[in-house]
Amino acid sequence: MIKENRYIYILISLGLIFFLPFLGHVHLFDWDEINFAESAREMIATGDYLRVRVNFDPFWEKPPLFFWLQVLSMKVFGINEFAARFPNALFGILTLIVLFKIGKKHFSPKFGFIWALVYIGSFLPHLYSKSGIIDPIFNFFIFGAVYFLSLNLSKDTTSKKRLYAILGGTSIGLAIITKGPVGLLLLLLTFIVYLCFKRFRVKIRPLDIVFFMISAFFVTFAWFGYEIIQNGPWFLIEFIQYQIELFSEPVAGHEQPFFYHFVVVLLGCFPMSILAFGAFKKQQSTVNHDFLLWMKILFWVVLILFSIVTTKIVHYSSMTYLPLSFIATFYVMQLIENKKIIKKFISISLIVIGSIFSILLIITPILFYNKEFLKSLMNDPFAEASLNIDMGWTGLEFSCGLIFLIGLIIGFIQLKKQLVEQFIWTLTISISLTLLSYSIFVVPKIERFSQGPAIDFFKGISTKDAYLTTIGHKSYANYFYGKVKPSKETDGIATIKKNYINSLEHKEDFNVIELNTIVNNWLLSGDIDKDAYFVTKITKRDEMKTYANVEFMYNEGGFDFYKRTTNE
Repeated sequence: MIKENRYIYILISLGLIFFLPFLGHVHLFDWDEINFAESAREMIATGDYLRVRVNFDPFWEKPPLFFWLQVLSMKVFGINEFAARFPNALFGILTLIVLFKIGKKHFSPKFGFIWALVYIGSFLPHLYSKSGIIDPIFNFFIFGAVYFLSLNLSKDTTSKKRLYAILGGTSIGLAIITKGPVGLLLLLLTFIVYLCFKRFRVKIRPLDIVFFMISAFFVTFAWFGYEIIQNGPWFLIEFIQYQIELFSEPVAGHEQPFFYHFVVVLLGCFPMSILAFGAFKKQQSTVNHDFLLWMKILFWVVLILFSIVTTKIVHYSSMTYLPLSFIATFYVMQLIENKKIIKKFISISLIVIGSIFSILLIITPILFYNKEFLKSLMNDPFAEASLNIDMGWTGLEFSCGLIFLIGLIIGFIQLKKQLVEQFIWTLTISISLTLLSYSIFVVPKIERFSQGPAIDFFKGISTKDAYLTTIGHKSYANYFYGKVKPSKETDGIATIKKNYINSLEHKEDFNVIELNTIVNNWLLSGDIDKDAYFVTKITKRDEMKTYANVEFMYNEGGFDFYKRTTNE
């Protein structure tokens, strides 16, 4: 028992050491991180915690649970980067504990501990626990729903089946109000495929289905139901319509080939993506509870579904990380317990992909430090101009990548000696240290290159009673870092928005993109009642010259900054 508690303490310590420090050291990134933090900020600004907004207009792309967590965090830590990312860091630590507990329950304490190490010691799962995006918490709840469903249907579970049904319904309900009904879709598809594998020889108790549905309904009703009662069904209709469009129509800039997510998972989830290959052949679990089958099904359902979906964004396949970490751990434990030799193609893949990562981690800071050479490789005016700003490179940042290279070399020596457990420890620590050092010394400089001047400008305008927007590129940074306030009824922009809404034949015809276009045109050439500030990329310079009343202020990096005053 003491040893099991020690495992928990070690995992919590790893989470505290690698997830929390320097969490707010770098600005939030466009789009998603700033978008979500802005929605939480606007909840605080308006005092309305049930309606999700961006720029104080309805934002029906996401339900509110994640924003509620960010609001709570902001109430404690202030409205800043640390608070925006803290919920994921907290759930990252909780995920490590849950993985250990599940592994211990069905296999052994060592299995659970190795499982948690494999998860934290892989690139994307680790990074997402330090981010401000919705998916880690969404995935946590879906994983919980699948787990409780598996317990309910397991032959070796003789009691608490109804409790598992209730917990499963609660978990999927939380997933739905975190990101939407796609959570229920993933659960249902996983369940259906499982039934097919079992040839429908699974005992399903009708009353358990009822309890599952009631639990899910009451959780989701906490938001969906209240929204319908208070404001009618239009917001919910728009929300569902948007979810359908994501599956059927590609969002601009997110069209990718079918195999996109296969590549993302293979490379981004190193090393667990490579280790998992050893367990993808038909395996017989050592326990009656066939959790390995559930994890394989969940993995393939997510990967195939989001490969079919026309809109492909890197974090859409992040639900694969949890089942993939289990599959990898299953193979690792076979190596440890049965003294098996690691398969040659897995060993070679680890060496090749690990070496590629080492080169990329080392060479990236070197390229930025030698910016004239980097410019010669580019054919992008914005990127070339952005390299002209002082990012503070010292030339020593490449040493962050050396941490991973050294860990990789030591790990392969251990692997050659069949010290598999030590290999997992080495890669976990080296990857964690590399990502932590990168977040301190490298990422802030790259962020400075990509969006730093614009964010500095937004912060400088945040105290002014003025309009602030971007022209020619989509951004949420002007809202969050410009601390945009709700429009007053006497503001000209409020009249523009009101006239647009009144012009709609049906409330559901409301279109944020169309409204933003109307507002921007008014700010550029209409009869404005406040000074207006504009941020564009240098590629829009010729177009901005066509607006005679708009004054060029200055340029920094790849951004141009403009002002239009009210006395013209």
